[in-house]
Amino acid sequence: MAQVLQEEVQVQQQHGLHEQLRESPPQAALICYYSLLLACPVILLLLMRRRRCATSSAGVVTARAREEELLRRLPAPPRKLPVIGHLHLVGPLPHVSLRDLAAEHSRDGLMLLRLGAVPTLVVSSPRAAQAVLRTHDQVFASRAYSPVADILFYGSTDVAFAPYGEHWRQVKKISTTHLLTNKKVRLVMAKIREAAISGTAVELSDLLSSFANDIVCHAVSGEYFREEGRNKLFRELAEANSSLIGGFNLEDYFPVLVKLDMVKRIVCAKAQKVNKGWNELLDKLIDDHANAARSESQHVDEESDFMDLLLSVQQEYKLTRDHIKAQLVVMFQAGTDTSFIVLEYAMIKLMQNPNLMTKLQDELRMTIPKGKEIVTEDDLNGMSYLKAVIKETLRLHGPAPLLVPHLSMAECDIEGYTIPSGTRVIVNAWALARDPTYWESAERICPGISFAISAIEIMLANLVYHFNWELPPELKKSGIDMTESFGVTVHRTEKLLLVPVLPQN
Repeated sequence: MAQVLQEEVQVQQQHGLHEQLRESPPQAALICYYSLLLACPVILLLLMRRRRCATSSAGVVTARAREEELLRRLPAPPRKLPVIGHLHLVGPLPHVSLRDLAAEHSRDGLMLLRLGAVPTLVVSSPRAAQAVLRTHDQVFASRAYSPVADILFYGSTDVAFAPYGEHWRQVKKISTTHLLTNKKVRLVMAKIREAAISGTAVELSDLLSSFANDIVCHAVSGEYFREEGRNKLFRELAEANSSLIGGFNLEDYFPVLVKLDMVKRIVCAKAQKVNKGWNELLDKLIDDHANAARSESQHVDEESDFMDLLLSVQQEYKLTRDHIKAQLVVMFQAGTDTSFIVLEYAMIKLMQNPNLMTKLQDELRMTIPKGKEIVTEDDLNGMSYLKAVIKETLRLHGPAPLLVPHLSMAECDIEGYTIPSGTRVIVNAWALARDPTYWESAERICPGISFAISAIEIMLANLVYHFNWELPPELKKSGIDMTESFGVTVHRTEKLLLVPVLPQN
């Protein structure tokens, strides 16, 4: 197994897994378009067959007629097409498309979209979001089924995609009682200092992404995470996950297609490939931890990593090996993306607003003793402006603009409308955060933020305390490219290049 894993790592290092799996945006869109055209006849036949079967049961017909009547009462855009419904109205940045559609067609923050065969309620007002996420949270606590997520997260048994029930409550308890934090910033600071001395630009995107990946890998898997290049493979697999589960995928909105084995094999082929990579990596990691625990009679304490914790409660919570893998995958995914994206956008916003950069530097440099090698968590008490910068970055550029889709488990009344059971619900957190009527009390709900915020504060403080920053010559006229790419998280398509400068005093 070790030899197989080592060979796999070497292959991935030469040809990044995410490069093999991720199509360029235009090509991916073209493939999706032609796939939809080819799938249309199959979809129509399956729908006709389903309708004929349904007519044999008067009870089923009555229930569906009632459901359709309730859905028709909800506000919706008029431009619905046969088979695909409103899918043609959703652009490459779905959170922006949904915000624009809601501005024109929603009422009371609610709008119904027919995305393929799946009726989807889009929530884009604070009042409606509160009704879904708080007032009626028990009704909307479950998740919509996704065949790709089912493969990547081992039957959707992780804390993010698991349907509501006892298993979800158990894994949520495990995840929220083990805080993942780390203070390792010396390596990043050393690389930036070398660039500052030589007067060259640094690829801050790569440095911050590696930093976020390393602290999450270390916190989740301990000292084993760098063996055989595993940290690099973790990062590539997480990026592949993001590209697969973040889009408006054909199989999610035409569920009848997944019932055909041939179609399911085609649309889920990439997910199966990524899942194989996770299996090989995590099986070796779990075996290493289990063997170490048996040989050293280790006890779980505050210094233990997350995998030690999962193995220690495996019998108590009746966790299978796949359950453990699912929790590990979602932790790698959430922690890495959250930290890296917030850090990068925070630096961009400070570069675009030099007066804010100066204000933050003044707060740090006037409070922390001059010449301190590394700013630590203990130095950040009372740093109100630092916390405000991070909070504003989360408001403007939250890593997950569309929360993981919810699924209603029963009929529910929201803002005078009855939402049928089984309705998929998307909360547009990006639109909520940019609503000027909601700025004062905007909340961010982001998987991974609970254990990532400490690392974000420490790294941003070190970047701003130790260095002044300039744009490289080639960007001084054009500025920083803000073109974004949509996945389970939204990130910029171009790397962030900045020139670090050592302060004179």
